[in-house]
Amino acid sequence: MSRLAFAQTTGASPTLPSLANGDNTAIRPFRVHMPESELVDMRRRISSTRWPDRETVEDDSQGVQLAVMQELARYWATDYDWRKCEAKLNALPQFLTEIDGLDIHFIHVRSKHKDAMPLIVTHGWPGSVIEQLKIIDPLTNPTAHGGKASDAFHLVIPSLPGYGFSGRPTATGWGPERTARAWVTLMKRLGYAQFAAQGGDLGAVVANTMAKQAPPELRGIHVNFPATVPPDILRSLQVGDPMPSDLAGEEKRAYEELSVLIKKRRAYAQEMGTRPQTLYGFADSPIALAAWMLDHGDGWGQPAAPIISALQGKPVNGHGPGALTRDDVVDNLTLYWLTNTGVSSARFYWESHANFYVAQDISVPTAVSVFAGENYEAPRSWSERAYRHLIYYNRVKDGGHFAAWEQPQLFVEEVRAGLRPLRA
Repeated sequence: MSRLAFAQTTGASPTLPSLANGDNTAIRPFRVHMPESELVDMRRRISSTRWPDRETVEDDSQGVQLAVMQELARYWATDYDWRKCEAKLNALPQFLTEIDGLDIHFIHVRSKHKDAMPLIVTHGWPGSVIEQLKIIDPLTNPTAHGGKASDAFHLVIPSLPGYGFSGRPTATGWGPERTARAWVTLMKRLGYAQFAAQGGDLGAVVANTMAKQAPPELRGIHVNFPATVPPDILRSLQVGDPMPSDLAGEEKRAYEELSVLIKKRRAYAQEMGTRPQTLYGFADSPIALAAWMLDHGDGWGQPAAPIISALQGKPVNGHGPGALTRDDVVDNLTLYWLTNTGVSSARFYWESHANFYVAQDISVPTAVSVFAGENYEAPRSWSERAYRHLIYYNRVKDGGHFAAWEQPQLFVEEVRAGLRPLRA
């Protein structure tokens, strides 16, 4: 982790005793502090960006527009303050622990409510633990946010392998399957004999994989990016067959959304899933990294409308940023840059061998929330077939692919409601 600077404090964790000195599997307290020289270098690189010509269209159909990127560069190089993000992160209990030879970074916030449910929440790409910052207090301290003590959670929010402050794998094998097993190890190491898992985007892939592995400690999962597409439907989409004639209303809509996704909005994932090492610009240019991260389909349109909207301060493709702010977006971009995790995070796609959309035949209790701006709006009929023990299904009228980031209040309500049946 040559570009990553951090401070580890000594002494006991707030919730667990320290393990033996020198044992990397100990729970080690962690604080973020990036050297000022790294911030100076970042700003220098942004300011010296060599720009391409302006796009030849009046919309974003060719990608992130030049004016958007140049305004981002101006703000990022001159007005943005990373230290505010560091302060937010350092106000939370953060830790490192080694699992299967790799350091895993995580936030661990315990609720004051004694019957709180342990829950591990996993971010996606191009996200990080920054996605979840606004949901932490409402989920751990529900009585301060209009909820009931009976809805409280103990939260564990790890950084995926190769992301953020977690270690960057130096050998193959760190895909969803190994990560799912590592999350079980992490929760047991923290003293949780039973727990639930939550995820969207790649986090949902990990949660689904945990459910597929079905460890006895896993009580259930909540996903806001469900894998429900029947295999025969996926094959039809991939070869470009006409829409099957026996699809119902919601199924037709999902088929149409998936058709657009496959044809126009999966190029970034195909490149990362096949040739991640080619993306050297991620390590050399903050603007190259940022443009790639911003230009991906999230269901509201291409580029990612709520994220671009947050940068511009106005709706994009008819959709506003929700709770996202410009600094939320730039904090996340900066985290990727300062930790040099652009390529290592992309390799997670290379390590993923199952389709993210196809049904996995899961029997662990599952709650599904379908946000309106998701890549595709999973029908109840498909969800019931994909998750054989579906304990909750709800369609949410707002929010997109990064629901915890865009609509934290709605997301919190969905997690509470979705996992409530597990408390009975």
